[in-house]
Amino acid sequence: MSEENPRHDDASPPQHHARATPQARVSPIWIVPIVALLIGAWLVYDNYRSRGPQITLTISNAEGIEAGSTLIKTRNVEVGRVEQVHLSEDLSTAVITARMGPDNEAMLVEDSQFWVVKPRVGREGISGLNTVLSGAYIQLQPGESEIEAREFEVSDQPPVAPAGAAGLRINLISQLGNSLRVGDPVTYQGYTVGRVEEADFDATTRRMQHRVFIEAPYASLVTDSTRFWSASGIDLRLDSEGFRVNVESFEALLGGGVTFGVPEDLPLGSKVAADTTFTLYPDEDTARQGTFNRYLEYVLLVDDSVRGLTKGAPVEFRGVRLGTVAAVPWNFTAEQPGGRNGFAIPVLIRIEPQRLGIENQKIDLEQWRDRYERFFELGLRATLKSGNLLTGALFVDLNFHSELEEKYAPLTFAEQRVFPTTSGGFALIESQITSLLAKLNDLEVEPLLEGLDRNLAASEAMLEEVRTLSASLRELVEAPGTREVPVNLNATLEGLRTTLEGLSPESSAYQELVGATQRLERLLRDLQPVARTLSDNPRALLFDSLDAKDPVPRAPRE
Repeated sequence: MSEENPRHDDASPPQHHARATPQARVSPIWIVPIVALLIGAWLVYDNYRSRGPQITLTISNAEGIEAGSTLIKTRNVEVGRVEQVHLSEDLSTAVITARMGPDNEAMLVEDSQFWVVKPRVGREGISGLNTVLSGAYIQLQPGESEIEAREFEVSDQPPVAPAGAAGLRINLISQLGNSLRVGDPVTYQGYTVGRVEEADFDATTRRMQHRVFIEAPYASLVTDSTRFWSASGIDLRLDSEGFRVNVESFEALLGGGVTFGVPEDLPLGSKVAADTTFTLYPDEDTARQGTFNRYLEYVLLVDDSVRGLTKGAPVEFRGVRLGTVAAVPWNFTAEQPGGRNGFAIPVLIRIEPQRLGIENQKIDLEQWRDRYERFFELGLRATLKSGNLLTGALFVDLNFHSELEEKYAPLTFAEQRVFPTTSGGFALIESQITSLLAKLNDLEVEPLLEGLDRNLAASEAMLEEVRTLSASLRELVEAPGTREVPVNLNATLEGLRTTLEGLSPESSAYQELVGATQRLERLLRDLQPVARTLSDNPRALLFDSLDAKDPVPRAPRE
């Protein structure tokens, strides 16, 4: 063999020669799956990045909510969509899982509000008609908090005011009968200035708790002297003060509401902070009554009937209101004070000096109590009087009675001082009528009846005599001679007329009478000198000359 092809025998060890192997290449067919995989990953990433955050909504009733079709909107712009609707574990609520759009995380804060928009008919009118064809959707109102949240509660009603709205939010506490509903108006002198946002019942305290929002700039009307009371549609009252009708706004007439104001007896006060708690009174009179927080309590031990006297009746002094009846009756089973003859009905009253326009800081209750003690010694007494004849309502009248014989003696009833009383006008009339009936019962009726019989018999005899006299007079009138009297009287009058006609100025008798009268007048005129002479010198009738000397009488002859 040649050297170029040498042989190798079995005994020689094997020799390895390096050879160049071809490099492995990727087949072009794998490019398509790789590119598709990259595109899919990119789509998944882009889809994940563009889906936005997921939120959980809780609602009491998922009526009108459908997975995959119900939208979440803000200002009528779609910001999310409902993905799933299912029940909660305790089956008490419906849980909605929704996916928000990208770049909407800033709206998901703890004070954001969600509610369902659907057709509604309420006091404010008809709303949500655009959802009749498109279906209901969830409205989102972004909040202003900086704390993020992913779980929210969906309300059935739209919020009264947005979270950042300018205004004042306060709390009202009332009895169950004075409760309000969400959306009820808050009015000031008939003008709507706010709404009720929340209404919850606390079973522990048995009170209603309301959350009220008052819009700006009306929030300045609420001060520490403000009183809130329920505004019913029509307030109709017929009590001891008369007949009153109070009509609120038309909206309050349909659904009620709440109104507020500052009583005339109090200053305006200063502004209050947010979340201040007020008491919601049932009516305006009760709200004004709540301003008189400093008072004296007395007990009236009434011996008369208290029918018609109710809680809240006025206590007046000569027409000026000084207080209020607090309870009728009060502590009815308490032991009666010693020294009383009968059982009296206790009535609790309050004397309120603030009704006289006195400021709170100037009221000294002990000084007022001492003053009333002096008035009791001077005859100040309480009396039940009728304030309205139609309803029979009573009120407590205070007045001085100087004719009282009994002196004032201090008494206490159930550790309360007793206000001395006296019987009212109706009670006095009743007692007088009772005493009159008692006197009538004591009278002997039989002698009176016997005398009455005798008087009747005498009256009958007198009537018989009058009847006889009337018959005699009738016979006299009907007699023929009596009937001729008018004829004779007419004849006499005719003759007298004829005689008087002869005395007329044209008759001769009248002329002769006139001539005789003239002659008599001349004769009397001629006799006047003679009469005057005789009046001056009566002796002229005996002597010829008045100037002659008096004659000397002769001596008698022997």
